[in-house]
Amino acid sequence: MIKLTFYIISLFLSFQLSAKNFSTEIDALLNDMFDPNGPGAVALVVKDGKTIYRKAFGMANIELGVKMTPEHTFRIGSITKQFTAVAILKLAEEGKLKLDDNISKYIKDYPTHGHKITIKHLLSHTSGIKSYTELEVRDKAFKQRDLAPKEMIEIFMDQPMNFSPGDQYRYNNSGYFILGYIIEQVSGQSYESYINNNIFQPLNMHDSFYNSATKIIKNRTAGYEFNEENAIINADYISMTQPYAAGAMRSSVDDLYIWNQAVMNDKIISKKSRDLAHKRGKLNDGTELNYGYGWFIGNIQGEPMIFHDGGIDGFFSESRFLPNENVFVALLVNCGGCKLPYDTTYKIAAMAINKPYQNTKTTLSEQAMSEYPAVYLRGGNDSSERQITSEEGKLYSTLGTQKQEIFAVAKDHFIFATGINSLIFNRNNSGTIDSVTLKSIYPDETWDKTDKPLPKLTAIHLPENLLTTYIGFYELRPDFIFEVIIENGILYLMAPKSEKREMVAVENNHFYLKGDSHIRFTFNTTDKGVVESMTAFWGSDFIAKKIVPIE
Repeated sequence: MIKLTFYIISLFLSFQLSAKNFSTEIDALLNDMFDPNGPGAVALVVKDGKTIYRKAFGMANIELGVKMTPEHTFRIGSITKQFTAVAILKLAEEGKLKLDDNISKYIKDYPTHGHKITIKHLLSHTSGIKSYTELEVRDKAFKQRDLAPKEMIEIFMDQPMNFSPGDQYRYNNSGYFILGYIIEQVSGQSYESYINNNIFQPLNMHDSFYNSATKIIKNRTAGYEFNEENAIINADYISMTQPYAAGAMRSSVDDLYIWNQAVMNDKIISKKSRDLAHKRGKLNDGTELNYGYGWFIGNIQGEPMIFHDGGIDGFFSESRFLPNENVFVALLVNCGGCKLPYDTTYKIAAMAINKPYQNTKTTLSEQAMSEYPAVYLRGGNDSSERQITSEEGKLYSTLGTQKQEIFAVAKDHFIFATGINSLIFNRNNSGTIDSVTLKSIYPDETWDKTDKPLPKLTAIHLPENLLTTYIGFYELRPDFIFEVIIENGILYLMAPKSEKREMVAVENNHFYLKGDSHIRFTFNTTDKGVVESMTAFWGSDFIAKKIVPIE
């Protein structure tokens, strides 16, 4: 009996120490991210139904001096899509709609361009409809307009489609906006009322609302951004009629946990519908997606995870759930342009399941480092190239336009700066590297090593009188103008809201950005030798015409 009592006491003390260490590690992550006197956040971690971390950081309202508390509510942006998807699945269970229905059944005049665009396509972001958040018309003044759902749909419905339904995945707010309108048509209620009556009230989610600028909302947080001078400012007003079913909800970390539990315990929709929502979608060619209906599908250190993020003026939100480990993590932030906590919640979840990411960097010999540079090719429908290059003793991975330094944590094991994604170099039986595998929150991706030579860019010196012909302004589009200047015989590129970057010549009219050799520029001339445009390349070619200097 004494031995058993001692064992129980030891186990209890061990658990307390583990919980204390866990809290200390999360504190270290979040204290570094949120200034006590600046915009803040609330974090929640629940494991096996027990809250193991719940803490607030920073300020809920800087102007009034209100400190953040765990009870504060935030705009949750695109996490709203979970509620919209579940509402659609609930209506389908009740026989009020079918997921294979053409959207023209509910919007008679919607131009489908000869395609069948189904509710499934909207749920999985595969409709091909252009997202209204990409439209140039959506400036500051436009975002403040109150629009009825049909009025907003009429703004984007005549836009050309991006692709045929089901051919591609492209995250799309228009799709979820239309789903909100369909909910109204089928239920006879406003979207706000339907969600409130069928989800928030039955689940006692008393801190969850369709956001409003006029309603009195207890524990409302103010939203903030950073301006070009890196000063904190109040986020601009945006009419909630515009994010609507794609992102208009407000909630708290506690309510998001209640919501997660209700979904996982089939309190709103059946297990069959839940499985649909949490199952990877497929394109027409059978390619699996990392999205279901209202949830992304991924993993933390190999453990299955369903999740969603949300970003809206003044706010950022993250919600993760690991069903096999029964771990829920939420982080709500009242700043849209601050140092975003992306990857932080993944690290927290990994710590909660005792599988922290390995991020202790090590140094490999010059000989060992020389084995990795090569062009690696991914097979199948996606024949993309990943270039591993060595520059001044550092290794870089370039995929498309993304060039990132990678750091060794062991032989053949490298991590990216965040520590979440890693590259594992694979060797054959003779010990030679034959491929590289990306491990991330999504399924592993492997690129085979090729004999294709890495591109070599040898810098050359150009006379200043030639460089002078390139200086000026180049318009990529009316709201995006490059400026090329010369200082001390060196050409520099200045992009909007960016610091000047040195341009390195490799031919008379061909340059790359120093430190980003995958970003290249070619100056184009007329038959008379007059510079008329600049071709910018980062993944694809973009033409920027030379314009009259702006005073």
